[in-house]
Amino acid sequence: MKQKTVIEKARKWANEKYFDPESREEIQNLINKHDSGDMKAEGELFDRFYKDVEFGTGGLRCIIGMGSNRMSKYIVRRATQALADVVKKNFNLQLSVAISYDSRRFSYEFACETASVLAGNGITAYIYDKLTPTPMLSYAVRYLKSKAGVMVTASHNPPEYNGYKVYWDDGAQVIPPCDKEIITRYNDISNFNIIKFLPFEEGLKNGLIKYIGKEVVDSYHKAVYDLCFNKQMCKDHGRELKIVYTPIHGTGYVPGVRALETQGTSNILLVQEQINPDSNFSTVPSPNPENPKALKLAVDLMKREKADIAIGTDPDADRLGVVVNHKGEPYYLNGNQVAVLLLHYKLSNLKNDGKLSSDSVVIKSIVTSELQTALAKHYGVKIYSTLTGFKWMCGKLRELEGENPKLHFVFASEESYGYLSLADVRDKDAISAMSLMAEMALFYKVTAKRSLVDALDKIYEEHGLYLETLLSLDYIGIEGEKKIKRIMDLFRNYSKNQKDILGEKIVKIEDWELSEERDIQDGNVLRVSIIDMPKSNVLGFTTEKGNKIYLRPSGTEPKIKFYFMMRDCEKGVDLEHLKLRAQKRATEFEQFFRDLSEKA
Repeated sequence: MKQKTVIEKARKWANEKYFDPESREEIQNLINKHDSGDMKAEGELFDRFYKDVEFGTGGLRCIIGMGSNRMSKYIVRRATQALADVVKKNFNLQLSVAISYDSRRFSYEFACETASVLAGNGITAYIYDKLTPTPMLSYAVRYLKSKAGVMVTASHNPPEYNGYKVYWDDGAQVIPPCDKEIITRYNDISNFNIIKFLPFEEGLKNGLIKYIGKEVVDSYHKAVYDLCFNKQMCKDHGRELKIVYTPIHGTGYVPGVRALETQGTSNILLVQEQINPDSNFSTVPSPNPENPKALKLAVDLMKREKADIAIGTDPDADRLGVVVNHKGEPYYLNGNQVAVLLLHYKLSNLKNDGKLSSDSVVIKSIVTSELQTALAKHYGVKIYSTLTGFKWMCGKLRELEGENPKLHFVFASEESYGYLSLADVRDKDAISAMSLMAEMALFYKVTAKRSLVDALDKIYEEHGLYLETLLSLDYIGIEGEKKIKRIMDLFRNYSKNQKDILGEKIVKIEDWELSEERDIQDGNVLRVSIIDMPKSNVLGFTTEKGNKIYLRPSGTEPKIKFYFMMRDCEKGVDLEHLKLRAQKRATEFEQFFRDLSEKA
Protein backbone atom coordinates (compact mmCIF):
# COMPACT_ATOMS: atom_id res chain seq x y z
CA MET A 1 0.00 0.00 0.00
CA LYS A 2 1.34 3.43 -0.94
CA GLN A 3 2.14 5.99 1.75
CA LYS A 4 -0.55 8.38 0.47
CA THR A 5 -3.21 5.69 0.68
CA VAL A 6 -2.06 4.77 4.18
CA ILE A 7 -2.41 8.38 5.37
CA GLU A 8 -5.88 8.60 3.84
CA LYS A 9 -6.86 5.44 5.70
CA ALA A 10 -5.47 6.87 8.94
CA ARG A 11 -7.45 10.11 8.50
CA LYS A 12 -10.61 8.08 7.96
CA TRP A 13 -10.02 6.26 11.23
CA ALA A 14 -9.33 9.53 13.04
CA ASN A 15 -12.74 10.81 11.89
CA GLU A 16 -14.70 7.59 12.47
CA LYS A 17 -17.50 8.51 14.92
CA TYR A 18 -17.93 4.86 15.99
CA PHE A 19 -14.58 5.09 17.81
CA ASP A 20 -14.48 6.86 21.16
CA PRO A 21 -12.72 10.29 21.36
CA GLU A 22 -9.64 8.89 23.10
CA SER A 23 -9.12 6.28 20.38
CA ARG A 24 -9.53 8.83 17.58
CA GLU A 25 -7.14 11.17 19.34
CA GLU A 26 -4.42 8.47 19.40
CA ILE A 27 -4.50 8.41 15.59
CA GLN A 28 -4.91 12.16 15.15
CA ASN A 29 -1.85 12.88 17.26
CA LEU A 30 0.24 10.69 14.96
CA ILE A 31 -1.24 12.39 11.90
CA ASN A 32 -0.39 15.81 13.35
CA LYS A 33 3.22 14.74 13.92
CA HIS A 34 3.37 13.31 10.39
CA ASP A 35 2.03 16.55 8.93
CA SER A 36 4.74 18.49 10.74
CA GLY A 37 7.44 16.36 9.11
CA ASP A 38 8.08 13.82 11.88
CA MET A 39 9.59 10.86 10.02
CA LYS A 40 9.17 8.54 13.00
CA ALA A 41 5.43 9.26 13.04
CA GLU A 42 5.30 8.58 9.30
CA GLY A 43 6.82 5.15 9.82
CA GLU A 44 4.50 4.45 12.73
CA LEU A 45 1.42 5.38 10.73
CA PHE A 46 2.53 3.21 7.84
CA ASP A 47 3.04 0.18 10.11
CA ARG A 48 -0.36 0.73 11.74
CA PHE A 49 -2.33 1.03 8.50
CA TYR A 50 -0.51 -0.63 5.59
CA LYS A 51 -2.61 -3.76 6.12
CA ASP A 52 -5.33 -5.20 8.35
CA VAL A 53 -4.58 -7.51 11.24
CA GLU A 54 -4.79 -10.98 9.73
CA PHE A 55 -6.00 -14.31 11.04
CA GLY A 56 -2.88 -16.49 11.15
CA THR A 57 -2.15 -19.96 12.54
CA GLY A 58 -3.22 -18.78 15.99
CA GLY A 59 -6.00 -16.34 15.10
CA LEU A 60 -5.31 -12.64 15.58
CA ARG A 61 -2.08 -11.46 17.18
CA CYS A 62 -0.54 -8.02 16.97
CA ILE A 63 0.84 -5.01 18.86
CA ILE A 64 -1.78 -3.25 20.99
CA GLY A 65 -2.97 0.14 19.72
CA MET A 66 -5.31 1.93 17.33
CA GLY A 67 -5.03 1.10 13.63
CA SER A 68 -6.07 -1.54 11.16
CA ASN A 69 -2.82 -3.41 11.88
CA ARG A 70 -3.10 -3.21 15.66
CA MET A 71 -5.01 -5.00 18.42
CA SER A 72 -7.76 -2.82 19.87
CA LYS A 73 -11.25 -3.33 21.24
CA TYR A 74 -12.63 -2.45 17.82
CA ILE A 75 -10.64 -5.19 16.10
CA VAL A 76 -11.86 -7.56 18.82
CA ARG A 77 -15.45 -6.51 18.16
CA ARG A 78 -14.99 -6.97 14.42
CA ALA A 79 -13.53 -10.45 14.90
CA THR A 80 -16.28 -11.42 17.32
CA GLN A 81 -19.02 -10.27 14.97
CA ALA A 82 -17.46 -12.44 12.28
CA LEU A 83 -17.32 -15.37 14.71
CA ALA A 84 -20.94 -14.83 15.76
CA ASP A 85 -22.13 -14.79 12.15
CA VAL A 86 -20.33 -18.04 11.35
CA VAL A 87 -21.52 -19.76 14.54
CA LYS A 88 -25.13 -18.84 13.72
CA LYS A 89 -24.63 -20.09 10.16
CA ASN A 90 -23.25 -23.47 11.23
CA PHE A 91 -25.36 -24.23 14.32
CA ASN A 92 -29.00 -23.82 15.23
CA LEU A 93 -29.85 -24.55 18.87
CA GLN A 94 -28.31 -23.62 22.23
CA LEU A 95 -25.71 -21.26 20.89
CA SER A 96 -22.95 -20.47 23.37
CA VAL A 97 -19.29 -19.49 23.29
CA ALA A 98 -16.74 -19.90 26.13
CA ILE A 99 -14.21 -17.13 26.83
CA SER A 100 -10.99 -16.87 28.82
CA TYR A 101 -8.07 -14.44 29.06
CA ASP A 102 -4.54 -14.15 30.39
CA SER A 103 -2.55 -11.51 32.28
CA ARG A 104 -1.69 -9.25 29.33
CA ARG A 105 -2.65 -5.63 28.88
CA PHE A 106 -6.35 -5.32 28.02
CA SER A 107 -6.90 -9.09 28.10
CA TYR A 108 -9.81 -8.78 30.52
CA GLU A 109 -11.22 -5.79 28.63
CA PHE A 110 -10.97 -7.62 25.30
CA ALA A 111 -12.67 -10.67 26.84
CA CYS A 112 -15.55 -8.49 28.04
CA GLU A 113 -15.82 -6.89 24.58
CA THR A 114 -16.02 -10.39 23.12
CA ALA A 115 -18.82 -11.35 25.52
CA SER A 116 -20.74 -8.15 24.77
CA VAL A 117 -20.71 -8.68 21.00
CA LEU A 118 -21.76 -12.32 21.38
CA ALA A 119 -24.58 -11.29 23.71
CA GLY A 120 -25.61 -8.58 21.25
CA ASN A 121 -26.00 -11.36 18.69
CA GLY A 122 -28.14 -13.46 21.01
CA ILE A 123 -25.36 -15.97 21.75
CA THR A 124 -24.74 -16.93 25.37
CA ALA A 125 -21.22 -15.98 26.47
CA TYR A 126 -19.62 -18.06 29.23
CA ILE A 127 -16.62 -16.21 30.68
CA TYR A 128 -14.19 -17.16 33.44
CA ASP A 129 -14.35 -14.81 36.44
CA LYS A 130 -10.56 -14.68 36.67
CA LEU A 131 -7.61 -15.07 34.31
CA THR A 132 -7.34 -18.72 33.32
CA PRO A 133 -4.97 -20.79 31.12
CA THR A 134 -5.64 -21.67 27.49
CA PRO A 135 -6.09 -25.43 28.17
CA MET A 136 -8.89 -24.65 30.64
CA LEU A 137 -10.64 -22.59 27.94
CA SER A 138 -10.47 -25.58 25.61
CA TYR A 139 -11.78 -27.82 28.38
CA ALA A 140 -14.66 -25.42 29.10
CA VAL A 141 -15.78 -25.44 25.45
CA ARG A 142 -16.16 -29.22 25.60
CA TYR A 143 -17.61 -29.35 29.12
CA LEU A 144 -20.24 -26.66 28.41
CA LYS A 145 -20.93 -28.04 24.93
CA SER A 146 -20.31 -24.59 23.50
CA LYS A 147 -20.15 -24.05 19.75
CA ALA A 148 -16.92 -22.06 19.91
CA GLY A 149 -14.39 -20.51 22.26
CA VAL A 150 -12.18 -17.43 22.44
CA MET A 151 -8.89 -17.14 24.32
CA VAL A 152 -7.56 -13.61 24.65
CA THR A 153 -3.78 -14.05 24.70
CA ALA A 154 -0.62 -13.46 22.72
CA SER A 155 0.94 -16.50 24.37
CA HIS A 156 4.68 -15.87 24.87
CA ASN A 157 4.99 -12.74 22.69
CA PRO A 158 6.56 -9.53 24.11
CA PRO A 159 4.44 -7.31 26.42
CA GLU A 160 3.28 -4.93 23.68
CA TYR A 161 1.30 -7.73 21.99
CA ASN A 162 -2.10 -9.23 22.55
CA GLY A 163 -4.18 -11.67 20.55
CA TYR A 164 -7.45 -13.50 19.98
CA LYS A 165 -7.51 -17.28 19.46
CA VAL A 166 -10.68 -18.90 18.12
CA TYR A 167 -11.79 -22.42 19.05
CA TRP A 168 -14.54 -24.58 17.57
CA ASP A 169 -17.08 -26.91 19.19
CA ASP A 170 -14.55 -29.72 19.76
CA GLY A 171 -12.39 -27.40 21.89
CA ALA A 172 -9.63 -27.21 19.27
CA GLN A 173 -8.50 -24.13 17.38
CA VAL A 174 -10.69 -23.57 14.37
CA ILE A 175 -9.52 -25.20 11.10
CA PRO A 176 -10.79 -25.27 7.49
CA PRO A 177 -13.40 -24.71 6.32
CA CYS A 178 -14.75 -22.80 9.33
CA ASP A 179 -11.62 -20.69 9.82
CA LYS A 180 -11.89 -19.53 6.21
CA GLU A 181 -15.53 -18.61 6.78
CA ILE A 182 -14.59 -16.48 9.80
CA ILE A 183 -11.70 -14.84 7.96
CA THR A 184 -13.90 -14.05 4.94
CA ARG A 185 -16.60 -12.58 7.13
CA TYR A 186 -14.01 -10.60 9.13
CA ASN A 187 -12.61 -9.13 5.91
CA ASP A 188 -16.11 -8.23 4.72
CA ILE A 189 -16.84 -6.08 7.79
CA SER A 190 -15.72 -2.60 6.75
CA ASN A 191 -18.45 -0.71 8.63
CA PHE A 192 -18.05 -1.02 12.40
CA ASN A 193 -21.59 0.25 12.90
CA ILE A 194 -23.06 -3.10 11.85
CA ILE A 195 -21.50 -4.80 14.88
CA LYS A 196 -24.13 -5.84 17.42
CA PHE A 197 -23.25 -5.02 21.01
CA LEU A 198 -24.84 -5.48 24.44
CA PRO A 199 -23.10 -3.78 27.40
CA PHE A 200 -21.45 -6.34 29.69
CA GLU A 201 -23.41 -5.57 32.86
CA GLU A 202 -26.68 -5.66 30.96
CA GLY A 203 -25.71 -9.03 29.50
CA LEU A 204 -25.06 -10.38 33.01
CA LYS A 205 -28.48 -9.21 34.17
CA ASN A 206 -30.43 -10.84 31.35
CA GLY A 207 -28.44 -14.09 31.39
CA LEU A 208 -26.76 -13.78 27.98
CA ILE A 209 -23.41 -13.42 29.78
CA LYS A 210 -22.62 -15.98 32.49
CA TYR A 211 -19.55 -16.69 34.57
CA ILE A 212 -18.00 -20.14 34.22
CA GLY A 213 -18.57 -21.94 37.50
CA LYS A 214 -16.39 -23.82 39.96
CA GLU A 215 -17.67 -27.16 38.69
CA VAL A 216 -15.82 -26.69 35.39
CA VAL A 217 -12.52 -25.92 37.16
CA ASP A 218 -12.95 -28.87 39.55
CA SER A 219 -13.77 -31.21 36.66
CA TYR A 220 -10.61 -30.15 34.79
CA HIS A 221 -8.41 -30.81 37.82
CA LYS A 222 -9.99 -34.21 38.38
CA ALA A 223 -9.16 -35.09 34.76
CA VAL A 224 -5.55 -33.98 35.28
CA TYR A 225 -5.24 -36.04 38.46
CA ASP A 226 -6.72 -39.09 36.72
CA LEU A 227 -3.74 -39.00 34.32
CA CYS A 228 -1.39 -39.90 37.18
CA PHE A 229 -0.07 -43.46 36.73
CA ASN A 230 1.58 -43.93 40.13
CA LYS A 231 -0.80 -42.31 42.59
CA GLN A 232 0.41 -44.29 45.59
CA MET A 233 4.05 -43.48 44.84
CA CYS A 234 3.18 -39.78 44.64
CA LYS A 235 1.25 -39.99 47.90
CA ASP A 236 4.02 -41.83 49.75
CA HIS A 237 7.11 -40.16 48.26
CA GLY A 238 5.85 -36.96 46.58
CA ARG A 239 7.66 -34.60 48.92
CA GLU A 240 11.01 -36.24 48.13
CA LEU A 241 11.02 -34.37 44.83
CA LYS A 242 11.90 -30.70 45.29
CA ILE A 243 10.31 -28.61 42.53
CA VAL A 244 10.90 -24.97 41.62
CA TYR A 245 8.01 -23.42 39.72
CA THR A 246 7.46 -20.07 38.03
CA PRO A 247 4.33 -18.96 36.17
CA ILE A 248 6.37 -16.07 34.68
CA HIS A 249 3.70 -13.52 35.71
CA GLY A 250 0.95 -15.43 33.92
CA THR A 251 -2.07 -17.64 34.52
CA GLY A 252 -0.34 -20.81 35.69
CA TYR A 253 0.20 -20.12 39.39
CA VAL A 254 -3.13 -21.18 40.92
CA PRO A 255 -3.98 -24.16 38.65
CA GLY A 256 -0.35 -25.27 38.43
CA VAL A 257 0.20 -25.44 42.17
CA ARG A 258 -3.20 -27.09 42.64
CA ALA A 259 -2.36 -29.82 40.11
CA LEU A 260 1.00 -30.59 41.75
CA GLU A 261 -0.38 -30.58 45.27
CA THR A 262 -3.38 -32.73 44.34
CA GLN A 263 -1.20 -35.58 43.09
CA GLY A 264 1.14 -35.32 46.06
CA THR A 265 4.23 -33.69 44.52
CA SER A 266 3.75 -30.76 46.88
CA ASN A 267 7.33 -29.82 47.80
CA ILE A 268 7.14 -26.68 45.66
CA LEU A 269 9.42 -23.65 45.83
CA LEU A 270 7.82 -20.69 44.06
CA VAL A 271 9.74 -17.91 42.35
CA GLN A 272 8.18 -15.15 44.43
CA GLU A 273 9.16 -12.34 42.05
CA GLN A 274 7.13 -13.96 39.25
CA ILE A 275 4.01 -15.26 41.03
CA ASN A 276 1.76 -12.25 40.53
CA PRO A 277 0.29 -11.35 37.13
CA ASP A 278 2.28 -8.58 35.47
CA SER A 279 1.36 -7.39 31.98
CA ASN A 280 4.84 -5.90 31.57
CA PHE A 281 6.59 -9.18 32.46
CA SER A 282 9.05 -6.95 34.27
CA THR A 283 11.51 -9.63 35.41
CA VAL A 284 12.15 -11.21 31.99
CA PRO A 285 13.14 -9.97 28.51
CA SER A 286 10.40 -12.18 27.06
CA PRO A 287 7.93 -14.47 28.91
CA ASN A 288 8.83 -17.45 26.76
CA PRO A 289 10.01 -20.61 28.58
CA GLU A 290 11.85 -21.58 25.38
CA ASN A 291 14.26 -18.76 26.26
CA PRO A 292 16.69 -19.67 29.07
CA LYS A 293 16.62 -16.04 30.27
CA ALA A 294 12.94 -16.42 31.14
CA LEU A 295 13.84 -19.25 33.53
CA LYS A 296 16.89 -17.60 35.10
CA LEU A 297 15.27 -16.81 38.45
CA ALA A 298 13.86 -20.33 38.65
CA VAL A 299 17.24 -21.88 37.87
CA ASP A 300 19.01 -19.63 40.39
CA LEU A 301 16.53 -20.78 43.04
CA MET A 302 16.96 -24.41 41.99
CA LYS A 303 20.73 -24.15 42.45
CA ARG A 304 20.47 -22.34 45.80
CA GLU A 305 17.98 -24.82 47.24
CA LYS A 306 19.48 -27.89 45.53
CA ALA A 307 16.08 -28.65 44.01
CA ASP A 308 15.64 -31.52 41.56
CA ILE A 309 13.84 -29.67 38.79
CA ALA A 310 12.75 -26.18 37.72
CA ILE A 311 9.66 -25.67 35.58
CA GLY A 312 8.11 -22.58 34.03
CA THR A 313 4.92 -21.84 32.12
CA ASP A 314 4.24 -19.02 29.68
CA PRO A 315 1.55 -16.34 30.26
CA ASP A 316 -1.41 -18.46 29.09
CA ALA A 317 0.10 -21.67 30.53
CA ASP A 318 0.06 -23.72 27.38
CA ARG A 319 3.87 -23.98 27.03
CA LEU A 320 6.16 -25.66 29.55
CA GLY A 321 9.91 -25.22 30.03
CA VAL A 322 11.94 -27.70 32.10
CA VAL A 323 15.43 -27.49 33.63
CA VAL A 324 16.94 -30.49 35.43
CA ASN A 325 19.46 -30.35 38.25
CA HIS A 326 21.84 -32.92 36.77
CA LYS A 327 24.88 -33.64 38.92
CA GLY A 328 24.70 -30.16 40.42
CA GLU A 329 24.45 -28.34 37.10
CA PRO A 330 21.35 -27.02 35.29
CA TYR A 331 20.45 -28.99 32.15
CA TYR A 332 17.95 -27.21 29.90
CA LEU A 333 15.72 -29.76 28.21
CA ASN A 334 14.43 -28.59 24.84
CA GLY A 335 10.89 -29.16 23.65
CA ASN A 336 11.76 -32.30 21.71
CA GLN A 337 13.48 -33.84 24.71
CA VAL A 338 10.60 -33.08 27.09
CA ALA A 339 8.14 -34.54 24.58
CA VAL A 340 10.20 -37.72 24.16
CA LEU A 341 10.45 -38.20 27.92
CA LEU A 342 6.73 -37.69 28.47
CA LEU A 343 5.79 -39.94 25.55
CA HIS A 344 8.15 -42.71 26.64
CA TYR A 345 6.82 -42.53 30.20
CA LYS A 346 3.22 -42.71 29.04
CA LEU A 347 3.81 -45.53 26.57
CA SER A 348 5.77 -47.67 29.03
CA ASN A 349 3.16 -47.23 31.78
CA LEU A 350 0.23 -47.83 29.45
CA LYS A 351 1.93 -51.00 28.18
CA ASN A 352 2.49 -52.19 31.74
CA ASP A 353 -1.18 -51.52 32.49
CA GLY A 354 -2.25 -53.40 29.34
CA LYS A 355 -3.88 -50.30 27.87
CA LEU A 356 -2.02 -50.05 24.55
CA SER A 357 -3.68 -51.41 21.43
CA SER A 358 -3.86 -50.96 17.67
CA ASP A 359 -6.34 -48.14 18.40
CA SER A 360 -3.71 -46.13 20.34
CA VAL A 361 -2.41 -43.04 18.53
CA VAL A 362 0.30 -40.42 18.91
CA ILE A 363 0.32 -37.14 16.97
CA LYS A 364 3.21 -34.75 16.37
CA SER A 365 4.14 -31.91 14.05
CA ILE A 366 6.37 -32.49 11.03
CA VAL A 367 9.22 -30.55 12.66
CA THR A 368 9.10 -32.53 15.91
CA SER A 369 11.67 -35.24 16.67
CA GLU A 370 11.53 -38.44 14.67
CA LEU A 371 12.56 -40.26 17.85
CA GLN A 372 8.84 -40.22 18.61
CA THR A 373 8.29 -42.26 15.45
CA ALA A 374 10.86 -44.78 16.66
CA LEU A 375 9.14 -44.99 20.08
CA ALA A 376 5.71 -45.42 18.51
CA LYS A 377 7.01 -48.25 16.33
CA HIS A 378 8.68 -49.91 19.31
CA TYR A 379 5.45 -49.87 21.34
CA GLY A 380 3.24 -50.80 18.41
CA VAL A 381 1.09 -47.66 18.26
CA LYS A 382 0.16 -45.49 15.30
CA ILE A 383 1.78 -42.08 14.87
CA TYR A 384 0.64 -39.24 12.63
CA SER A 385 2.46 -36.05 11.60
CA THR A 386 0.72 -32.78 10.79
CA LEU A 387 1.60 -29.21 9.97
CA THR A 388 3.03 -27.17 12.84
CA GLY A 389 0.43 -26.06 15.34
CA PHE A 390 -2.00 -27.76 17.68
CA LYS A 391 -4.89 -26.61 15.52
CA TRP A 392 -3.69 -29.16 12.96
CA MET A 393 -2.82 -31.88 15.44
CA CYS A 394 -6.15 -31.63 17.25
CA GLY A 395 -7.92 -31.33 13.91
CA LYS A 396 -6.28 -34.63 12.98
CA LEU A 397 -7.45 -36.10 16.28
CA ARG A 398 -11.02 -35.05 15.52
CA GLU A 399 -10.76 -36.66 12.07
CA LEU A 400 -9.39 -39.91 13.52
CA GLU A 401 -12.10 -40.02 16.18
CA GLY A 402 -14.69 -39.70 13.45
CA GLU A 403 -13.21 -42.70 11.68
CA ASN A 404 -12.71 -44.84 14.79
CA PRO A 405 -14.96 -44.43 17.87
CA LYS A 406 -12.64 -46.80 19.80
CA LEU A 407 -9.63 -44.51 19.29
CA HIS A 408 -7.29 -44.28 22.28
CA PHE A 409 -5.46 -40.95 22.31
CA VAL A 410 -2.04 -41.15 23.95
CA PHE A 411 -0.09 -37.94 23.34
CA ALA A 412 0.42 -34.97 21.03
CA SER A 413 3.34 -32.55 20.94
CA GLU A 414 5.36 -30.04 19.00
CA GLU A 415 8.95 -28.98 19.45
CA SER A 416 8.03 -25.45 20.58
CA TYR A 417 7.39 -26.62 24.16
CA GLY A 418 3.79 -27.75 23.61
CA TYR A 419 2.45 -31.06 24.98
CA LEU A 420 -0.99 -32.64 25.29
CA SER A 421 -1.81 -35.71 27.36
CA LEU A 422 -5.42 -35.03 28.28
CA ALA A 423 -7.97 -35.99 25.60
CA ASP A 424 -10.57 -33.64 27.13
CA VAL A 425 -8.36 -30.69 26.14
CA ARG A 426 -7.68 -29.90 22.49
CA ASP A 427 -4.68 -27.58 22.70
CA LYS A 428 -1.27 -27.73 24.29
CA ASP A 429 -1.58 -27.94 28.06
CA ALA A 430 1.24 -26.96 30.40
CA ILE A 431 -0.77 -27.69 33.55
CA SER A 432 -1.29 -31.40 32.87
CA ALA A 433 2.21 -31.59 31.36
CA MET A 434 3.86 -30.19 34.52
CA SER A 435 1.88 -32.63 36.64
CA LEU A 436 3.02 -35.59 34.52
CA MET A 437 6.57 -34.21 34.40
CA ALA A 438 6.73 -34.06 38.22
CA GLU A 439 5.39 -37.61 38.54
CA MET A 440 7.95 -38.84 36.02
CA ALA A 441 10.87 -37.05 37.71
CA LEU A 442 9.79 -38.52 41.04
CA PHE A 443 9.52 -42.00 39.51
CA TYR A 444 13.08 -41.94 38.17
CA LYS A 445 14.44 -40.47 41.41
CA VAL A 446 12.70 -42.96 43.71
CA THR A 447 12.85 -46.17 41.64
CA ALA A 448 16.10 -45.81 39.68
CA LYS A 449 18.06 -43.02 41.39
CA ARG A 450 18.25 -41.27 38.00
CA SER A 451 17.70 -37.73 36.83
CA LEU A 452 15.61 -37.03 33.75
CA VAL A 453 18.86 -36.50 31.81
CA ASP A 454 19.93 -40.04 32.71
CA ALA A 455 16.51 -41.28 31.60
CA LEU A 456 16.83 -39.47 28.28
CA ASP A 457 20.28 -40.95 27.66
CA LYS A 458 18.86 -44.40 28.30
CA ILE A 459 16.24 -43.79 25.58
CA TYR A 460 19.02 -42.69 23.18
CA GLU A 461 21.02 -45.83 23.93
CA GLU A 462 18.02 -48.03 23.15
CA HIS A 463 16.63 -46.21 20.10
CA GLY A 464 19.49 -44.12 18.66
CA LEU A 465 20.53 -40.50 19.02
CA TYR A 466 18.19 -37.86 17.64
CA LEU A 467 19.38 -34.29 18.11
CA GLU A 468 17.34 -31.23 17.12
CA THR A 469 18.28 -27.56 17.00
CA LEU A 470 16.45 -24.42 15.94
CA LEU A 471 17.63 -21.30 14.12
CA SER A 472 15.25 -18.35 14.22
CA LEU A 473 15.91 -15.20 12.18
CA ASP A 474 13.85 -12.06 12.88
CA TYR A 475 12.86 -9.68 10.08
CA ILE A 476 10.53 -6.86 11.14
CA GLY A 477 7.84 -4.97 9.20
CA ILE A 478 6.99 -4.93 5.52
CA GLU A 479 10.65 -5.11 4.49
CA GLY A 480 11.03 -8.12 6.76
CA GLU A 481 8.09 -9.83 5.04
CA LYS A 482 9.79 -9.29 1.67
CA LYS A 483 13.08 -10.64 3.06
CA ILE A 484 11.43 -13.81 4.35
CA LYS A 485 9.78 -14.35 0.97
CA ARG A 486 13.16 -14.02 -0.77
CA ILE A 487 14.67 -16.58 1.61
CA MET A 488 11.91 -19.09 0.91
CA ASP A 489 12.24 -18.49 -2.84
CA LEU A 490 16.01 -18.97 -2.64
CA PHE A 491 15.75 -22.38 -1.01
CA ARG A 492 12.85 -23.49 -3.19
CA ASN A 493 15.17 -22.96 -6.14
CA TYR A 494 18.24 -24.36 -4.35
CA SER A 495 17.95 -27.92 -5.63
CA LYS A 496 17.80 -26.75 -9.24
CA ASN A 497 21.48 -25.87 -9.03
CA GLN A 498 22.79 -27.88 -6.09
CA LYS A 499 22.68 -31.63 -5.40
CA ASP A 500 23.88 -31.55 -1.81
CA ILE A 501 24.01 -29.58 1.44
CA LEU A 502 27.53 -29.38 2.85
CA GLY A 503 28.48 -32.56 1.03
CA GLU A 504 25.41 -34.58 2.02
CA LYS A 505 23.36 -35.52 -1.04
CA ILE A 506 19.73 -34.39 -1.03
CA VAL A 507 17.44 -37.43 -1.30
CA LYS A 508 14.05 -35.84 -0.63
CA ILE A 509 12.42 -32.42 -0.91
CA GLU A 510 9.03 -31.72 0.67
CA ASP A 511 7.14 -28.58 -0.32
CA TRP A 512 3.84 -28.07 1.46
CA GLU A 513 3.03 -24.98 -0.59
CA LEU A 514 3.06 -27.15 -3.74
CA SER A 515 1.76 -30.23 -1.84
CA GLU A 516 4.67 -32.16 -3.37
CA GLU A 517 7.18 -34.66 -2.06
CA ARG A 518 10.04 -35.29 -4.49
CA ASP A 519 12.44 -38.23 -4.18
CA ILE A 520 15.87 -37.25 -5.52
CA GLN A 521 18.85 -39.24 -6.77
CA ASP A 522 22.02 -37.42 -7.86
CA GLY A 523 20.01 -34.27 -8.42
CA ASN A 524 17.36 -35.98 -10.55
CA VAL A 525 13.73 -36.38 -9.53
CA LEU A 526 12.86 -40.09 -9.30
CA ARG A 527 9.22 -39.71 -8.32
CA VAL A 528 6.75 -37.09 -7.14
CA SER A 529 3.99 -37.85 -4.65
CA ILE A 530 1.22 -35.73 -3.18
CA ILE A 531 1.42 -34.44 0.39
CA ASP A 532 -2.06 -34.97 1.82
CA MET A 533 -2.10 -31.94 4.12
CA PRO A 534 -3.36 -28.37 3.80
CA LYS A 535 -1.09 -26.09 1.80
CA SER A 536 1.42 -24.20 3.90
CA ASN A 537 4.59 -22.23 3.30
CA VAL A 538 6.91 -24.97 4.58
CA LEU A 539 9.92 -26.51 2.86
CA GLY A 540 11.89 -29.60 3.89
CA PHE A 541 15.14 -31.31 2.84
CA THR A 542 16.27 -34.83 3.75
CA THR A 543 19.89 -35.86 3.17
CA GLU A 544 21.40 -39.27 2.48
CA LYS A 545 22.44 -39.55 6.13
CA GLY A 546 18.85 -39.16 7.32
CA ASN A 547 19.34 -35.59 8.52
CA LYS A 548 16.36 -33.28 7.96
CA ILE A 549 16.06 -29.51 7.60
CA TYR A 550 12.74 -27.65 7.58
CA LEU A 551 12.09 -23.97 6.80
CA ARG A 552 8.93 -22.23 7.99
CA PRO A 553 7.98 -18.56 8.30
CA SER A 554 6.24 -18.06 11.64
CA GLY A 555 2.49 -17.55 11.49
CA THR A 556 2.42 -15.33 14.58
CA GLU A 557 5.77 -13.51 14.69
CA PRO A 558 8.00 -11.63 12.19
CA LYS A 559 10.55 -14.39 11.82
CA ILE A 560 11.57 -17.42 9.81
CA LYS A 561 12.49 -20.66 11.55
CA PHE A 562 14.95 -23.36 10.47
CA TYR A 563 14.60 -26.76 12.12
CA PHE A 564 17.65 -29.05 12.04
CA MET A 565 16.98 -32.70 12.88
CA MET A 566 20.14 -34.77 13.17
CA ARG A 567 20.06 -38.56 13.40
CA ASP A 568 23.03 -40.74 14.33
CA CYS A 569 22.27 -44.37 15.18
CA GLU A 570 25.67 -45.91 14.48
CA LYS A 571 26.08 -49.01 16.61
CA GLY A 572 29.08 -49.49 18.86
CA VAL A 573 29.86 -45.77 19.16
CA ASP A 574 29.90 -44.10 22.57
CA LEU A 575 26.79 -41.93 23.16
CA GLU A 576 28.82 -38.86 24.12
CA HIS A 577 30.77 -39.14 20.88
CA LEU A 578 27.51 -39.38 18.93
CA LYS A 579 26.24 -36.25 20.68
CA LEU A 580 29.38 -34.27 19.85
CA ARG A 581 29.32 -35.42 16.23
CA ALA A 582 25.64 -34.59 15.77
CA GLN A 583 25.98 -31.19 17.47
CA LYS A 584 28.95 -30.29 15.30
CA ARG A 585 27.00 -31.14 12.17
CA ALA A 586 23.94 -29.21 13.33
CA THR A 587 26.11 -26.15 13.99
CA GLU A 588 27.60 -26.40 10.49
CA PHE A 589 24.11 -26.63 8.97
CA GLU A 590 22.91 -23.64 11.00
CA GLN A 591 25.80 -21.48 9.78
CA PHE A 592 25.24 -22.57 6.18
CA PHE A 593 21.56 -21.63 6.19
CA ARG A 594 22.21 -18.40 8.11
CA ASP A 595 24.84 -17.29 5.61
CA LEU A 596 22.67 -18.00 2.56
CA SER A 597 19.67 -16.30 4.17
CA GLU A 598 21.60 -13.11 4.83
CA LYS A 599 22.47 -12.94 1.12
CA ALA A 600 18.84 -13.29 -0.01
